[in-house]
Amino acid sequence: MHIVHNSDTPATTYAILDTGTKQVTLLADMLFDFLLPRLNHMYQAKKNLKIESKGAKYKIGDFVVKIGSVTMSGHYKGILVEVEYLPCVTPALCWSLIREFMQSFMGSCVQPGPPPYIQNRFHDIHTPQDTVQQYVEKFNEFREGPGYPAAQTAAPNS
Repeated sequence: MHIVHNSDTPATTYAILDTGTKQVTLLADMLFDFLLPRLNHMYQAKKNLKIESKGAKYKIGDFVVKIGSVTMSGHYKGILVEVEYLPCVTPALCWSLIREFMQSFMGSCVQPGPPPYIQNRFHDIHTPQDTVQQYVEKFNEFREGPGYPAAQTAAPNS
């Protein structure tokens, strides 16, 4: 189970339950954090494993760009870039515009296609839960690897 907090939705706690074959997202208010210690007999928490991305948020026209430094248990792991295009909530309708915008400041490290998570939901409405799911995927990549110079995630309006 992954517990995620997002500064864009400060009153919400996300719990991502990973069954191995699928992930289920639970949304709860901040009181969920107080319930977790009572559930410790049902799951084993990994001690001292806290991954976070902290950084700056910029609004550039219809785009929001968040650039965060990823740390795991206090150790630097890499950079995470999130881009949102506010007028659109469906990736299929705005992916080429998001990609072109990202290439304007990130250059050739931007992949031509959307990330796998977005590809699987290309014609669906993007929600804050989708953003959190992408963060969990990227954090798992950081956790499993030695660190990356840059990672990216892109989101229509979330």
